[in-house]
Order: sequence, then structure tokens, then C-alpha cells
Amino acid sequence: MPRRTRQHTTSSRKQQHVQLTLTRDVGFRSKTTGLERLEFVHNALPEIDLEEVDTACTFLGRTLRFPLLITGMTGGYRQALAINRHLAEAAQEAGIAMGVGSQRQAMEQADYHRTFGIVRQAAPGIPIIGNLGAAEVARLSDPAPVQRLAELVGADAFAVHLNPLQEYLQPEGSPAFRGVLAGIERLVRGLSIPVIVKEIGAGISKDVARRVAEVGVRVIDVAGAGGTSWAGVELLRQRPGRRPAVFWDWGIPTVEALRGVVSLARERGDLTVIASGGISSGTDVAKCLALGASVVGAARPLLSALARGGRRGLRRLLETWRDELRGVMFLTGSRTLEDLRTTALITRDD
Repeated sequence: MPRRTRQHTTSSRKQQHVQLTLTRDVGFRSKTTGLERLEFVHNALPEIDLEEVDTACTFLGRTLRFPLLITGMTGGYRQALAINRHLAEAAQEAGIAMGVGSQRQAMEQADYHRTFGIVRQAAPGIPIIGNLGAAEVARLSDPAPVQRLAELVGADAFAVHLNPLQEYLQPEGSPAFRGVLAGIERLVRGLSIPVIVKEIGAGISKDVARRVAEVGVRVIDVAGAGGTSWAGVELLRQRPGRRPAVFWDWGIPTVEALRGVVSLARERGDLTVIASGGISSGTDVAKCLALGASVVGAARPLLSALARGGRRGLRRLLETWRDELRGVMFLTGSRTLEDLRTTALITRDD
């Protein structure tokens, strides 16, 4: 029996991740995003017409029809080609942004480069974001390999995902994070496009945001807890009892992470904040914008819509979310997204 190569292990793991998020309950068990406790104050006298509501914004130098990002999910195995093509086609049609999944496999071998490159081919007019893990970034002394990954997808920015919890729990993980900040700084200085720092579902604190901002990062995706538990995904993949299940619900809830990073952005005046982690509706998008996010990201609900209803189901979900956002804006008297960001939210008592 031939020994499995590292490249084949990476491809297999990527496929397992997608399958588990679609077929198993990998949500947080006792922790929520906090968005469900927030409500808008109804404006019975909005003094605008619905047709005046404008959900457009600029992100990474391109215009979005509405401020949504399909966050990085997949690539690097055969079936990912169709998934990424359909996601990209829907993003292009809806006028939203898209990120690809970790490009570690593409750095290891060229077999599935097309599963990443198809995104720009299918979506020539939207912001595209490349993606690599922090542990890989820490080991790189030269930004050139990452520049090639960015060119593979025609990226407008490149994301470094911070995932120490996942690497700790992953059976084949690399929990080696010494040197990550220096690696991020090398990319900021060496890449021809902006660097985004993001979590993958355990949240970014204000302190971590401050540290990456100090080395030149200007776009931060908080990716808070309360949606998909990637700790849960890895716990399902490992041998029973290898790591304590207590880590299933580890992380900073999305609302708490977002408030912390937005407060830093207001102090500095030079940061763009992306809110993701458990976003499940256009109303959630609106709440994150009202809390100060510039763009809102989602992954599993969109992948699930594609798996259940095909391209039509995904397009229908995106249209529903945009309609919900427009409805919230109308009912709060917010003609623009900037108006929405000045709208008060109240916290509902449990």
C-alpha cells in the first residue's frame, strides 16, 4: 500500500471539511453570536421611499451591489471545481465579493490549481481574496510564493487565516505559531495587494487586531464564534477522546469580537472591518453594519443553499438577504449604508 503524501492528505482533509459542514451538526452548542439579542428601533416615519434605498459600497477598489462577502471555503480537490465555479458565478451575478479556501494545497502541488483559478474566470468583476494559513505564513522567508498564489486567483487582497484552535485539534495540524506576526509583516511589505487578517470562527480580540494593525494590516475579519464550530469539525475527525470536547464552544462571540475591533478602527481611523461568524440572514448583515462593519461575510449557509437547491437556490438566498437588508434600511430610515451605521440597536433582555 503506497504511503499517503502530504499533498493527498491536504486534499482529502479539504473534502472532509466540506462534507462535515454539510452533513453534520457542527454549530456551536451553548454559545451564540449575540446577534439574536439585538433589535433595531422601528422608524414609523422614515421619510424615504423604498426605491431610494442604496445597498452599494466600495470594497478593495471595486463596487459591490450589497456589502456581502462569500468567505473562503474550499478548493484543492476535484469536486471543489464545480463548487467554486457556482459560488463565483452567483457572486458575480449578485455583485458581491468572494474569498477562496486555504491555498496551502496549491502551494504544495499544481494538480488542482484550476479549482482556485476558476473563481476569477467565472467572476471577472468582483473582489477576490486569496487565502493561506498562519502556520504556513510563519515558515515563509520570502513573500514570492504567496504572490504566486494571489496571481493564481487574480486576487484583489490576500487573507492570512489565524486558526490556532483548529491546528491544535486537527489530527494532522500544525500548532506552530511562533513567528506568525513577523510573517504577516513580511507579506504586508512584500505583496502587491492588501493583506487581510481573519479568524475562522473563534474570533479576533481588540488586542490581536491592534497587534496586526501595528505591522500594517488594514483589513480585519473578526470571524467570531456562534456559527460553524471548526473545533467541532476537527473533533468529529479525530479519534474519540484525543482532545477534550470542551473546546467545541471555544471562542469570542461575533458581536463581542466585532465591537472590540470596531472600537479600535474608530480609534485609528484607518481600518476596514469585516464581520463574519454565524451570519444567517440579511437582518444579521444589517445588524453587523449597524455595529460598524464595512462588509459582512458568510460561508456555510451559502454552501448549504448551493448543495440543497443548486445555483438557483443559492441565487434565491442571496436575493432574499439583500431584500431583507433593504427592508431594514427602509424601516430605520437609512437611505445609505452610512446612514445604517448611525442607527441605534437595542439589546433585548433574555
